[in-house]
Parts: sequence; C-alpha cells; structure tokens
Amino acid sequence: MSSTFDYVIVGSGINSLCCAALLAKKGHSVCVLERNDYFGGCIRTDEITLPGFRHDVLSGFHPLFVTSPSYAELAEDLHRHGLEYVNTHKPTAAITSAKKAIILTMSRQENIDSFNNFHQGDGDRYSKTMSEMESDAEFTFSLLGSELVRAKTLWLFFKELRKRKLGGLLRFFGESMGSSRDWLTQHFKSKDIHALFAPWILHTGLSPEATFSGAMNRVISFSLETAGMPIVKGGSDKLVRAFVAIIEENNGKLVSNAHVAQVLIEQGAAKGVVFSGDSTTAADDGLAAATSEVYANKAVICNVTPDQLYGGLIDKQWVPEAIQEEASNYTYGRSGMQIHLALDKLPQWVDRALDDVGMIHLCDGIDSVSKAVNEAERGLLPEFATIVVAQPTALDPSRAPEGKAILWIQLQELPSKILGDAANTIAIPQNGQWTSEVREAYADRIINRLADYIPDLQTNILSRTVISPADLEAMNINLVGGDPYSGHCGMQQFFAWRPLKSLNNHETTVKNLYHIGASSHPGPGLGGNSGYMVAKLLG
Repeated sequence: MSSTFDYVIVGSGINSLCCAALLAKKGHSVCVLERNDYFGGCIRTDEITLPGFRHDVLSGFHPLFVTSPSYAELAEDLHRHGLEYVNTHKPTAAITSAKKAIILTMSRQENIDSFNNFHQGDGDRYSKTMSEMESDAEFTFSLLGSELVRAKTLWLFFKELRKRKLGGLLRFFGESMGSSRDWLTQHFKSKDIHALFAPWILHTGLSPEATFSGAMNRVISFSLETAGMPIVKGGSDKLVRAFVAIIEENNGKLVSNAHVAQVLIEQGAAKGVVFSGDSTTAADDGLAAATSEVYANKAVICNVTPDQLYGGLIDKQWVPEAIQEEASNYTYGRSGMQIHLALDKLPQWVDRALDDVGMIHLCDGIDSVSKAVNEAERGLLPEFATIVVAQPTALDPSRAPEGKAILWIQLQELPSKILGDAANTIAIPQNGQWTSEVREAYADRIINRLADYIPDLQTNILSRTVISPADLEAMNINLVGGDPYSGHCGMQQFFAWRPLKSLNNHETTVKNLYHIGASSHPGPGLGGNSGYMVAKLLG
C-alpha cells in the first residue's frame, strides 16, 4: 500500500479541495490530510439544534465560489456528483432601527429605481459605479485571482497602462485606496443606502474606515447583483462530498483524523509530512493504519496559518530569523460569533418584503458599524452590534422539516479577549475569556434585539446553539482567537504582503512547499482562489 504521492495537501478547506481536484484531474496522485473527523474546513453542515434541522455551521453562502475560476473548471463534475444550487432574486437587505428596509436585488434597473426613491440621484450614481465595475472587472478580478509577483502581472499592468495612460492608472489605484466611508458618503446621500452597503465590509474582515474597504464594498455589491446569494440545496456539505468524489474518482486520497505535526525536509526541499492520530479511514484510503509519514514526489501544500507553518511544521533551521519574526508578528482580526436557531415556522419580519431575502443586516449605517467595530477593537462587547441574519430555508425549505425554518446569525464585531461590556450589563470574567455564561448572555442581547424586527421570534424558537470565538477556534485551528478570516485583512497584510512581506506569492522558505488558504493571497472567502493559483502553477 503506497504512502507516496505526487502532492500532499495539509488541510481540507475550500482551497485544498479546489487544488486537490484540479491536480487530480490532471493525472497527478494527491493525498489530502485533515486533522478533523470531517472534510471541508469551514464548510460544515450539521444538525446542531434539533434532528432534521440542517445548519451550515460556519460558512454558508457561495457567491464568491460560483464566480470563481475553480467553479468554472469544475462545475460540470461537481454537479454530476450531486451539487445543486438554489438562489434568490433578493440577495441582501438592511433594516434600520426605524424599521425601514432597503433591498438589493439581482436587477440593475430595480436597484437604480429603488435607490432613486430613497434619494434622487443615488440610483444614478449606483448605476455609474456598477458600469465602472464592469469596465474594470477584468483588471480588478485579475489582481484578486492571480499571483502578484509574476511576469504575467507585470504584463497585466502594462496593458492597463497602455489602456488608461499613467494618469488613469494612478487614478484607479487612488480611488481603490479609499475607505467604505469615503465611497458611501461621496456617492449616496441616503443613510439608508449606507445601511445597506456598510455592513458588507465586515465580511471582508475590514472596518468602514480601512484603506481599500471602499473598493471591496464595490466588488461585493457587484458580485451580489451578478451572482445573488446561492446556497447548496440540502446543505453545503454536499459541495464537499462532490469535491471528495472528484478527487477519489481520479485516484486521489483523503484521510481524516490525521494531524500533521511536521513537514519532512531534505536538503532544503519538502519531501512529505509526519502525521499523528487515529486515522479511521487510513486503510480505505490506501495507507497502512500505522503509517505516520506520507511522502510527496513533487510538492507539499499547506492550508494553515503562518504561525503554524513557520512556528511548528517547518523545522527552525529552514526558517531564517527574519521570517520567524514576521510570522510571529502576523496579526489576527476581530472575532466572530454565530447563533443557529431552529424555528417552529418561517419568520415573518415587520416588513414582509424581507421574508425571502437571503441575508439581512440590522444596521443604522456607517456610524453604527464604526462604533461597534471600535468597541470590539478596544476589547468591549458592543452595545449595538451589526447583526447578520441569513435565512437558508427561505431559499431551501429542505434544510428543515416541513413548515419549519432555521436562521443563521453572525456577529463580526467581537473581541477575542474581553475587557468589558459597552452596555455594562454582562459580567466579564477577570481573565477576559469567553465562558458559556458570557456567550449565552451576549446571544440573549442579540436575540432580544432581533425580536423587535421579527415580532413572534421568541415564541417561535424551538432550539438554539451559540458558537463563541473560543468555540470557533476549537472547531478549526486556523480561526485563531475566533477570527473567521484567519488573519487581519488590512492593506499592510493583504495582496503581495499576505501572509508575509518577505516572501513571494504562495512560496515558502522551503523548496517544493507551498502555502494556501485564507492566510494567503487573496485572503478569506469561499472562492478557492489560492488553491486554484497553486494548482495552475504546479499542474
């Protein structure tokens, strides 16, 4: 039974699955090692409240994946293995404390008309922004979907320089550096439109004042209008199953319960990995049950954080001191929390137009988001969080028993270590840790606010499960401190500087060892782009 493959991939998140599937389809032998007892990383579906209620426990919506190059290449195979997407014409909305709702649809004209109704001219300015996004799409998405320190990128810049001239190219980058606050206040007079778009910057790990957050706001708005809010019918784990089927039908292997402890290095080149743990699927996957080493003829690919890679997996002799220091200084962002509800019936919002929206934010605009972010970054539990409410059963009734429903609630403005409570109502442990008492008390605050927008919510809840920042890290080792984006996404740690400033692309300090995942370029999200880039480089 062979324990040697062309490529060994550590971790089984979306980037690993994309990479493994693409390499396997090219005829390479691939082995994926996963420390958990399930594959998928942050893609996990489970009945965590009551039997029959299928919750996407971490991530759940796939606009970035269905617009990704990996999906373009693998869609036929994925759907052949059971993947099916469902969508909604109304991907997102916001509702303010005044109970005023604003909805983004997949129709450009509907959005223009709606925004002009909120404030004359806002719809026209939105239309202009989207038209500019269409003109810039090839350049923008190439930067987000390509390894940046390559001759190909220089050629891309040269083409854009010829097209735009120097002044136009400088203007493009100057506008891209603007914040979400800059873009929203300069283009939209309606604060309700601000409330619609401002919360989305939290999904990139940024704040409304962050450099480049305005550009990310525009990218997200364009993507939502174009792709909607697709979810996998029956649960996101069906996407993982389809990936597994593609890898296995092309003679690839996947092993769960395999904790990789070290990368094997000979003469400065990666030769394999050492793993430990009870691999329940080892024998079925062609590995001896006692095997603790797996060898790679061509490369090892690690979907981990920089501190894991350079602080443990690679022996220190192969990591220059400067790189060790950079890796130890890699910073993580704010923490996240999730609340999963099993409901007796579909929720009815105070504005019934929200009943079939994919994802809704409770938000009063830029200032409310900034206030909550600032409180979290100062170690406080925010008094009025930006509440993300997704409605999977509005798109896919099969996620719950007939007539029942689920809600997926996310909070993205939380501290990893708690120094206090901005509302002064929750007792904080002296050590600042997330205890079950703090977790449930904060969840109560969120549910009580949400009940003001869904009047019968409290009596409709059959069961709830709350996942704190501490729980997130316990579930996935890459979510350090409960950061759902595996590292701060500020400009100083993004693009060519993600994960480290002294290394290029997805290369490491070791030959034939590559680094993918949310901690690498182009950062977090379910696009699978870092895995795609490395697969194309190697395959």
